[in-house]
Amino acid sequence: MSIVLHHCHEARSMRTLWLINELGLDHELKIYAFGRALRDPAYLAVSPLGRVPCLEDGDLTLFESGAIAEYLCETYDTQHLLWRAPGENDRPEWLQWLHYAETITVHCASLTQQAIAIADPALRSNTVWKLESRRLEKSIAVVEDLLSAQEYLLKSGFSAADIGVGYALHVAKLFVDFSQFPHVSRYYQNLSARPAFQKSMPAPDAKDRIYTKSRYVG
Repeated sequence: MSIVLHHCHEARSMRTLWLINELGLDHELKIYAFGRALRDPAYLAVSPLGRVPCLEDGDLTLFESGAIAEYLCETYDTQHLLWRAPGENDRPEWLQWLHYAETITVHCASLTQQAIAIADPALRSNTVWKLESRRLEKSIAVVEDLLSAQEYLLKSGFSAADIGVGYALHVAKLFVDFSQFPHVSRYYQNLSARPAFQKSMPAPDAKDRIYTKSRYVG
């Protein structure tokens, strides 16, 4: 075993863990509390920004989740089940949706900061909450429109792009009412029922979970 994933429960590293589980790769999982533990000098020597995910594979270290997804698919998905190779018809769409996951996630991160990271309610901003909630809804609406006509992000079927966007939706549902997005709701239900997704979730009583509520409101 050479793959090591540095991970915080339900942080961006969850999409890497989910992908690893879909690929059935042997790996070592190092779990950290979200916050000061990531600023430890020993961890900063591996991941210089002190964030997750960080993936080690032998002598190689990667700490950008989109790049990690592409690397894992190109290196280990020999049957091309989860990626689309250069030259394949839906390669451009695969790349687009793989990285669109971050478009959704960045708004989730802002709302997580407002709801959780800023401990003092007096320092939180209602304006930021309203703006980021609306931006999050708009980013999800793009996915809603696409899924009105197909089951997954690509017409050719499930891929790593669905893992990235599926993780983003997993966090987004904590901040946005999904009843306004029926196609996204159906899509997320299907994704979250996958065994690899379930395997990537922390136990309900796990320590150091970022999210402890089913919904956060401003």
